[in-house]
Parts: sequence; C-alpha cells; structure tokens
Amino acid sequence: MLVACVLFSVMNAGAYAIGLLDTGLPPSMISFIRILANLLILTVPALIGGRLSGLFGDARPSLWLRGLFGSTALMLSFAAIARIGPGESAFLTASSGVFVMLLGPVVLGQKNSLLVWLAIIGSFSGVSLLFDLENSHNLFGQAMALLAGLLSALAYLMVARAGRSNTPQTVIFYFCLVGLVLHGFYFARFGYRLPDSPESWGLLLLVGLSGSGAQHYMTRAYQAAPAALVSSIGYLAPVLSLAWSVLLFEQIPGQTALLGAALILVFGVMLPFLR
Repeated sequence: MLVACVLFSVMNAGAYAIGLLDTGLPPSMISFIRILANLLILTVPALIGGRLSGLFGDARPSLWLRGLFGSTALMLSFAAIARIGPGESAFLTASSGVFVMLLGPVVLGQKNSLLVWLAIIGSFSGVSLLFDLENSHNLFGQAMALLAGLLSALAYLMVARAGRSNTPQTVIFYFCLVGLVLHGFYFARFGYRLPDSPESWGLLLLVGLSGSGAQHYMTRAYQAAPAALVSSIGYLAPVLSLAWSVLLFEQIPGQTALLGAALILVFGVMLPFLR
C-alpha cells in the first residue's frame, strides 16, 4: 500500500504537470490514456495466456456499476486536479473512505457506532474548511473532487458486492471497459485533442503506468493485509500529493485549508479502526 500511495501521488502530480505544459489538452484525454494503459497491462498477458474470457467473470450488475462509478470518478478527479492542483483535490477525493462509512448502512446493511458517526462529522468538517466560497473557479474544482470521492465510494461498495464471486482482475477489467465506452461517448459529444509535444506524451505515459501500478499494488494490499490497516495507510497518498504540490508547483495552502486537510486525515485514518 505504501508503494501504491507513492504511485498515486506521482499520477496526480503528472496529471497537473501535463495541464501546465499543454494548456489546451483536456483532462478527459489524460483519464483516457490512464484507463487505456491499465486495460493493456491487464489484457495483453491474458491474451497471451489464453485467459481473456476469465476476465469477464459473472457479469453481474455490480461489476458494470463499479465501472461506471469508478471511471466517472476518475474523469472528475483529473478535471479537479487541473483546476485546483494535486494536493487539495487529493484530500477532497480521499473523502471516499468517509462516504463508504456513511453509505455502508444503506448499501451493505452495516451498522455504525456513535464514535463512527462522530468521526464522519469530523471528517466532513474538514471538507467544509477546504471549500473556497469566494472563488467560483476553485469552488467548481473542489465540488468535482468531492463528487469524485462520492462516486469512488459507490464504486468501492460495488466492489464489496462483486468481489464475492469475481477476481480483482475482473473488477479492474470492468472499470477499464466501461471507462473506455464512457470516454468514447464524451469524445463523440465534445471532441478530443491529442498532446502537442513528446514531453506531454511522456507525462501521459507516466500517468498511465503509475496509475495502473498503483491500482495493482492497492489490490494486492487488500488481499494481503487487514482492510482497516490498508485503508488507513492509504491516506498517505493525499499527503504525498500535497507535498508534490508544494515542492514542484509552489502551491502552498492557507491555514484554513491545512486545518481542513488535517481533519480529513486524522478522522479518515481513525474510521476503519472504529469500524
């Protein structure tokens, strides 16, 4: 999970760097390359080994919904990164863990204790401190990042259902499959543009490989260790994204934003153990 966190932060920093280098490149192209790279890494070995049919699993609705929620969340997160930077957007998207606890009683029939509800309130207090109500540009980006967190939580809850009878490779395969279809509709409606320079292509490749590697190692982590431990360690990813944001792009958050990020971090790490 530590490796996954590093790779996720590199992916976020790379996505923001592409926007600075090639200002006309839409975030949807970045998320498309990210998904395409993940699909190729998944399907090429399956084709060689004659195991492609096994990736389709049992095709239950939760697999398709996981793909829809997950790929939409990815598109929104990259759009948010382009607007508000990798650090702040990563903390807002990390609210997915809080949304999982909030929606768990409805979707999975789980019960939350009083301490869990208090931690959820504390986390959302931190989220509220990150919102910049005076700047509509930032506010729109922050709203997209928070919505990405909600959709990611719905995707994780669908994984909890689909994963009972399907392999992690199948779950990721549906994420890529639905994501490519979704991007196809988006490009047909709004058009697309390819990168202008070799440097942009290089950063796109970095985003695709780091994102795919992060997803692989995160899946391995949840297979090998208790979910509470892995989930809490996962909050290292937004911390590293914030560090890249400061070191590489000189985006230094204000005191209120730092307090909000700290609340999300503290209560987000606590929540899995309270469960």
